[in-house]
Amino acid sequence: MNKKIITISREFGSGGRTVGKLTAEKLGIACYDQSLIEELSAKSGFTKEYIAEKSEYASHGGWLANAFADRSVDGYSNQDYIWFIQRKIILELAEKGPCVIVGRCADYILKEHDCLKVFIHASMEKRAQRIVEQYGERDDSPMKRLKDKDKRRAAYYQFYTDMNWGDVHNYHISLDSGELGIDQCVELITHLYNAE
Repeated sequence: MNKKIITISREFGSGGRTVGKLTAEKLGIACYDQSLIEELSAKSGFTKEYIAEKSEYASHGGWLANAFADRSVDGYSNQDYIWFIQRKIILELAEKGPCVIVGRCADYILKEHDCLKVFIHASMEKRAQRIVEQYGERDDSPMKRLKDKDKRRAAYYQFYTDMNWGDVHNYHISLDSGELGIDQCVELITHLYNAE
């Protein structure tokens, strides 16, 4: 397969960000996730918190609500503006050399590039357990948080790519981190990346 870029799409709470970071460390290549948010913030003028929320998640209410939310007279929203900058940054990163890019529709943005496209998922129960361990208890139940984040991530993906988020046809491999574990996911991705 020998792809020079790995894109990791993931369900909220599946550990996809951790898989991406550990895979990049094991391969000795760059990983872009939080650093992408910082660069987007610097180039757009929006805060990192605003970018983190608007660069992967649709507004509450699904893709249709997203289509009409916060539009200016020229027809663009702040989220559209962030999308354009994000797309440009991801394309530039792909030209720099081998890397792992977590989320942000990178699988779609880099569809013309040599990528290994990965989707990380897990059962609702395993993801709920993980977000409580990682992020602590909140007022909303873990299940409600998972459903909301996944729904908004799917709506964002559909709005900007016109494809279905999580559809197996969009990826080379889909891994269940709840059953396989984070380390095994890293091993499998690393093996595929290095395969001739």
